[in-house]
Amino acid sequence: MFPLRDSIPSARPPVINVIIIVACVVAFFYELLLGRYLEPFLRAYAFVPLRFFHPDLFDVGVSFNLWTMVFSMFLHGGWLHLIGNMWFLWVFGDNVEDALGHGRFLVFYLFCGAAAALAQAVVDPLSKVPMIGASGAIAGVLGAYFVWFPWSRIKTLVFLGFFMTMAELPAPVFLVLWFVIQFFSGTLSLAAAGGAAGGVAWFAHIGGFVAGAFVAWWLRKSGRVRPAPRYFAFWE
Repeated sequence: MFPLRDSIPSARPPVINVIIIVACVVAFFYELLLGRYLEPFLRAYAFVPLRFFHPDLFDVGVSFNLWTMVFSMFLHGGWLHLIGNMWFLWVFGDNVEDALGHGRFLVFYLFCGAAAALAQAVVDPLSKVPMIGASGAIAGVLGAYFVWFPWSRIKTLVFLGFFMTMAELPAPVFLVLWFVIQFFSGTLSLAAAGGAAGGVAWFAHIGGFVAGAFVAWWLRKSGRVRPAPRYFAFWE
């Protein structure tokens, strides 16, 4: 499944959403310029679970690990990784930023990304593989969207083997299906790797989504966020 657009217009320009997208694109082009130096660069400055849990082995402090956690959210492993993440953020992020406001959206985004990285690190604490990508933070945005905009509909490309069709799915259906795919993919990757996480940080997606949904639920329940009223699909 691939989302094309949602049915809820945002009332304010998604300034932070756009800045994050631009920052990720700029960071990716910098990665391309590194060439053969990219791998040592990622090993030195991206988030590494083993280094987080055993900083003494790498002679680093807590602040360095926290910095790499944030820095890694703006790095990507290829064009498809970048484009897929940025498109999901573009589709879902504007409404979440609209509900939170610009400053709080940035804090929320970084918090979800950190929670996602921790979730993946807890699952595979001895991993030496650098974790990169905005997927975990964006999963948090999806979790908030799930809580705040259950009436929304998502115009979606659905891939059925060699066939492709287009459907309008209720946002909860789209997001629950997305979450189920992440959960079973993560579980299967653990089984296939004998208890170690695979190449895709599935549990970062799960952790980010759960963190985002929980924070969104708490903010709404406490009255700190009042999402926009219900909208009907603009393609009707």
